[in-house]
Amino acid sequence: MAIKVEVFSTSTCPHCPAAIDAAEKAKDKLGDAIEVESVKIDDPQNPDNRQRAMDYRIMAVPTVVIDGEVTFVGAPSEEELISVLESKL
Repeated sequence: MAIKVEVFSTSTCPHCPAAIDAAEKAKDKLGDAIEVESVKIDDPQNPDNRQRAMDYRIMAVPTVVIDGEVTFVGAPSEEELISVLESKL
């Protein structure tokens, strides 16, 4: 079963693209061992995303949730994220 990585962001967040990029690069390195989802909490097409953020009690973006646990508040480096993911494999 793949490790689920959710990156919560907003369209106006200047640091969110770095968090999404780190998650995508981790996916490139670790392959099918992880599943990455970008969750834009201000997306009017997906109002459920705001509720998901509230369920995790997310107060700042970017926030990275790994397997249902808030793991990073702020954009992790690619190396930091891969290190945490590898420890879960």
